Amino acid sequence: MQFDAVRIEGDAGRRVAAMLEEMTGGDPGPIVVEVRGVRAVYFLVRAGSTGYRAWPPGVTVLNSGPNKVSYVPVPALDGGTWPLTWWCPPSSAGRRVHLGLLAGAADAVLVTASGESRPSLE
Repeated sequence: MQFDAVRIEGDAGRRVAAMLEEMTGGDPGPIVVEVRGVRAVYFLVRAGSTGYRAWPPGVTVLNSGPNKVSYVPVPALDGGTWPLTWWCPPSSAGRRVHLGLLAGAADAVLVTASGESRPSLE
């Protein structure tokens, strides 16, 4: 299984996950959460899809590339792997979080919360 990941820490990550879950009728794609520490949330997206997108402050992109290694913790599908758990486990082999929906939700939570405004494309 190959993927890129988008990491958002703390309550902001959980708000993004909840927003995606609501937008997709309960199947946003695979999302991993840490239950202690910074309580990061990892959104697993299509491999190679994160590199050419602008992300708001508070987002860490984890992907591969020349001379680059990223570590993404992934819990077991069955059994305990504390402090990791699935917010939403993979529902099918090729299922990933939709990058456009994730970017919109991240903007809504992180940009709105910071009071910043993004430039208009109009």
